[in-house]
Amino acid sequence: MYLEEPSFSDKRVLVIGASTLDIVGRLSVMPETGTSTPAKIRPTFGGVARNVAENLARLGQKVSLITVVGETNFGDQLLQETASAGVDVSASIRTEEFRTSTYLAVVTPSGQLQFGLDDMRALSTLKPEHIKERANLFKDASMVFVDMNLSPATLRSIFSQARMAKIPVCADATSKKLAPRLIPFLSRLKLVTANSDETSILCEGNCQVTNRQTAIQAARYLISKGVEYALIPMAEFGVCYAASEISGHIPAIRTSILDPTGAGDALTATLIFALINEIPLDDAVQLGIAAASLTLRYPGAVFPKLSLEKLYDHLLF
Repeated sequence: MYLEEPSFSDKRVLVIGASTLDIVGRLSVMPETGTSTPAKIRPTFGGVARNVAENLARLGQKVSLITVVGETNFGDQLLQETASAGVDVSASIRTEEFRTSTYLAVVTPSGQLQFGLDDMRALSTLKPEHIKERANLFKDASMVFVDMNLSPATLRSIFSQARMAKIPVCADATSKKLAPRLIPFLSRLKLVTANSDETSILCEGNCQVTNRQTAIQAARYLISKGVEYALIPMAEFGVCYAASEISGHIPAIRTSILDPTGAGDALTATLIFALINEIPLDDAVQLGIAAASLTLRYPGAVFPKLSLEKLYDHLLF
């Protein structure tokens, strides 16, 4: 396991995508149709891009976030809380057209997501012209991360600005519905993170992910399409991954699940941090799994005490 102190790149990671008000209800018993069900319900701030940005900041990486929030108290609070974690939110956008994006999740008594609803209309106001107006952020960044809540036109603008700035792009496939938006950009990705269903979509019928072996095959397929690093989290079955010279599987850390929201984002952020700081891929994936495990135990989308030291301690525990 890599134990040297990372260099912490002076350049920022530029994160672009969704920020949300998360409302997560964990059922006390399985629900019945047509009646209310006892549950523990908690609100917090989330969103794939926002979560990745906060995790990176807590790991000590400089990070800027471009997102959209409404002209509401929730929007104010979201930006304030994210900034207090160390994220530069000054380039984010306020909209009067929509409320701050919202994610509603229902979680089973065992901690598994039963279903989720999202209202991401606010992010539709992030247009290509907003990206062009913020071209200086690309010039000052070492890497860009995007989630697929962004429109295809905005994604094209982001990849264009990244190419001109000669910086790599990392992406999360985000959901089965949104994953197809990423397909045109696979050959230009430094890192892609996608679960089993999303990966099957990205492979366009060439690989169907059903188990660990097929996940590794699918990760290798994505590498053949030009992706530099492919990461496929498979919940309790661990993570499969591939790069040009290596592929493999690392088992999950056994842990209780308090809240599944944000665990994948912690994994992604840790991988980005590791790539910037030249941590070997095998070690990076192990650290990412540790970050996901810590997040699963916490009642929120980001584990607030996240640090590199905490990740190493968790691996040794």
